[in-house]
Amino acid sequence: MSNFVVSATPHVRSKDSIQGIMRDVIIALVPATVMGIVYFGLRALVLVAISIASAVFFEFLYQKLTKQRVTIDDLSAVVTGLLLALNMPASAPFWMPIVGSAFAIIIAKQLFGGLGQNFINPALAARAFLLASYPTAMTTWTLDGVTTATPLALLKSGDIVSPTMNDYMAALTGHIGGCIGETCAIALIIGGLYLLYRKVISWRIPVVYIVTVVILTGAIGRNGVRVPLYEVLVGGLLLGAFFMATDYASSPVTAKGQIIMGIGCGLLTSLIRIYGGYPEGVSYSILIMNLCVPLIDRFTKGRIFGARPKEAKKA
Repeated sequence: MSNFVVSATPHVRSKDSIQGIMRDVIIALVPATVMGIVYFGLRALVLVAISIASAVFFEFLYQKLTKQRVTIDDLSAVVTGLLLALNMPASAPFWMPIVGSAFAIIIAKQLFGGLGQNFINPALAARAFLLASYPTAMTTWTLDGVTTATPLALLKSGDIVSPTMNDYMAALTGHIGGCIGETCAIALIIGGLYLLYRKVISWRIPVVYIVTVVILTGAIGRNGVRVPLYEVLVGGLLLGAFFMATDYASSPVTAKGQIIMGIGCGLLTSLIRIYGGYPEGVSYSILIMNLCVPLIDRFTKGRIFGARPKEAKKA
């Protein structure tokens, strides 16, 4: 007589764990983090350390005060802190990642129920909060100890009309102005490919996002200047496409929905970059599409197997 194991749903299970997924994300972010420290120096390392420590501390503190189970060992707070640091300039004051981490963990994550319940990406929400509250500190870029402009700002102002081979090489290797983790395109591509290889993320959102930006910036251009490849390599597009638009809690669950998410992010990013007053549009485009995810999921969910059309609509 054979033995049957009786258990509650789900009956199809995976060996993946939250900790394992977060560990893979951290590993994927290591190349960009290292290159950011190489180009921006010890100050970048200190900002990263403060941001991670603050995020872990605020998660621990909130869960202790609210008498919840402490879950800092799942590494999600580490990922939030690391992403927040990589979205900040190396010149930011050391207190800023503390304020940002508090907002990301308490306001954007825990007040909505914790991991998996947040409707927007916590790190991006904190970046938007810091940018609105301290715009000068969040848009002051330094490179080799000298204040400089980002390539997107130079494109916006018309100071870059036709990027040279040196401009492309600088964007690939990271020797340009920008946030700590967004300047080295090669490092971000390596990290993104690692996540795809590990099947932590699907190809749909990042690929469709990037392709949409390429098509639109190539078709519209900036004052007649069309450099779609350069638009991809500079700014926060690669960081956002691979690491933030793909956040499980704030991105669509269906394949069709993920494609819509990628198109929406690409469209908004291109419109903000080309027609907006702000040279970068990645953060706001992802946050706006995060707000649309419930609606996207509602209209792209699959039909229940065996259900009649009316029953499927009610479900």
